[in-house]
Amino acid sequence: MLKSLQLLLWKVETLLHSNTPTLSSLMAEQNPNPKPQFHFTIFILTTFLCFFHGKSSQFGLYNNGLWLNEDDNEVNMAQTRRQTSKSCDYTAGKWVYDPSYPLYDTSCPYLSTAVSCQKNGRPDSEYQKWKWKPHSCSIPRFDALKFLAKMRKKRIMLVGDSIMRNQWESLVCLVQGVIPTGRKKVTYNGISMGFHALDFDTSIEFCWAPLLVELKKGPENKRILHLDLIEENARYWRGVDILVFDSAHWWTHPEKKSWDFYMEGQSFFRNMNQMVAYQKGLTTWAKWVDLNLDPRQTRVIFRSMSPTHNRENGWKCYNQKTPLPSFSHQHVPEPLIVLQEVLKRMRFPVYLQDITTMSAFRRDGHPSVYRRVINQEERQHPTDFSSDCSHWCLPGVPDSWNEMLSAIL
Repeated sequence: MLKSLQLLLWKVETLLHSNTPTLSSLMAEQNPNPKPQFHFTIFILTTFLCFFHGKSSQFGLYNNGLWLNEDDNEVNMAQTRRQTSKSCDYTAGKWVYDPSYPLYDTSCPYLSTAVSCQKNGRPDSEYQKWKWKPHSCSIPRFDALKFLAKMRKKRIMLVGDSIMRNQWESLVCLVQGVIPTGRKKVTYNGISMGFHALDFDTSIEFCWAPLLVELKKGPENKRILHLDLIEENARYWRGVDILVFDSAHWWTHPEKKSWDFYMEGQSFFRNMNQMVAYQKGLTTWAKWVDLNLDPRQTRVIFRSMSPTHNRENGWKCYNQKTPLPSFSHQHVPEPLIVLQEVLKRMRFPVYLQDITTMSAFRRDGHPSVYRRVINQEERQHPTDFSSDCSHWCLPGVPDSWNEMLSAIL
């Protein structure tokens, strides 16, 4: 009963927050004098929706499992809103070993040292040969020429943190091999950089904005995170044909936070619940998208958070050679729940690309100690070095994210 009511309330909320005609306006067109009972029903549902939504946001009812029990449906709602009924559910599937992978080799000149695990001395390479296969459909193998033809005269920009930079390097390496040496280049502009395929008039860009909203220096050199300011970053997003966003990791590590104060309006806060702050920051981003972008000219995709395997002080991913076969229980990260709620309130049709569950299987795909060059002698004492279980070796897992992105586009 409660689950059905939640679904009904979600549908009413979507009507109330969209530009499409509401249920009451459609009924009014067909019946100029609707029955009083109909208005009373809408009034009751709307009143209950406001009460339920307000209470859940204020008192954190997300943590009690009401939404976690609905994880699959919630993801699908966010993903397929304003999509066709034929959309593929890419989130449910399994990793299949495919010896024809990877799609490019480690000589790609656009890979940064921190993700070049083979060059850094990682002895195994099987982690490169796994392909994500959804249960209900298939993701086409990435075809660089088809992708570039689809992106002809277009700009695609990936916006976010260092893991989004990880994905940008993957996408560039996937396409660069079919472009002659003299017909490609990289340019830099402030917080953004772009790879240009000159013959296609296509640019694949990355914009550094890990929090999306603005982080500035204030009095006494204090770092201030402005939860309601975004334009200094957003000015780089204007005029882009396809925007792919991510933002989560910097919000979820309060012990390593990169700011001293939060600021909202004229108010300063030294401490704030991290998910409350995340929701405020995402809402500022959502308002900017709703007010400044036209869905007829720009496509917007929000990629869900990349999972880490940082338990045991970062050693959970060290020396792992195969994906996890299964999970004992499904876990929906709280940032993903917050993101879903923000996306559902937007007027602009944003596609949620959920890569969280599929990537959670891949504890074998991280650089671990091979984020830097490790020689034979140093391999005998790996615990002397830090282990990166957040980013991904390339070729590797982000290639599958980009195969999915190409299919979505």
